[in-house]
Formats: sequence, structure tokens, C-alpha cells
Amino acid sequence: MSTRLLLISDTHVPARARELPRQLWDAVDAADVVIHAGDWTSIQLLDELGQRAARLVAVRGNNDTDPEFAQRLPELAELEIEGIRVAVVHETGAATGRELRCAARFPDTDVLVFGHSHIPWDSTAGSGLRLLNPGSPTDRRRQPHGTFVTALAQDGQLREVTFVAVPR
Repeated sequence: MSTRLLLISDTHVPARARELPRQLWDAVDAADVVIHAGDWTSIQLLDELGQRAARLVAVRGNNDTDPEFAQRLPELAELEIEGIRVAVVHETGAATGRELRCAARFPDTDVLVFGHSHIPWDSTAGSGLRLLNPGSPTDRRRQPHGTFVTALAQDGQLREVTFVAVPR
């Protein structure tokens, strides 16, 4: 069996964009599990994504200051998908030393999904922990375009990891 994943973070609706791009909504519709690594900034978007996603796994970020976020979303989410142990958190600290820090913090995790920087990231720690930051679909910062990630969880492995560009 396989599970289609969508990884997103740092949507910042409506602060950085009025709404999510249609391309991302299409990916939500195609996914079996949507993982959001925080910085929503809008409870309304949380509700919309929760209604539309087949399954939503989400955390809150540093810009999710409405008290309702703290009531509804954890700072850390952990789950298993197709034999893959996944953790989701918004912040991991500075890029320097990230793999070592995260491997120590998440020793029983196969994949760590994180956000905060808006910069796409895909690396593997010496322990085998894979770190993925999908970037931001709405606020590209210093990147050429916004991004999100699609992937396939199958037989205990993460396959077909694709950083999807969101045109300006």
C-alpha cells in the first residue's frame, strides 16, 4: 500500500498572501495526508484546510499567535505512515549543525518535517534521519519561487520526493 503526502509550511495567509495558490489546493485534493509545519497566521485557513484535506497533520508556528492555535495545534506532532516514523515541528534552529541537533532530539524518527525559514531543505543526518522543509508556497523570501513538497510513503520508505515550484 502507498500513501500520497503533501508537505507545506509557512503559508502566512492572509499576511503574505490572500489565499493559497490553486496549484496547492489541487495538491491538497490529491493527497491522502497533508502535513503543515506551522505559520498559518489564520484560523480560517486551518479550518479550510482541515475540511478539504483527507487527513491533516499540523503544528503551530511562531507567527500563530491567536490563542486558538495553542488550543487546537501542538508544537510537535508525531505519527507513523506506511511504516515511516514522522515528526513535524516548526523550528529547528540555525542551519549550521541542524542534522546533529535534530538527530539527537528525534532519535526514533525517520523523517522530520519542519518550516520557519521558508527555504526548501532536504538532507539526511548520519543517523539516517531525513530532514525536509517544504519552503513556503506564498512567501518565497530569497528563493526564485515558492515551493511545497509531494511524496509517496510506501513500504517503510519515502519515495518520489518532489519540490514543486509555485510561480509568482
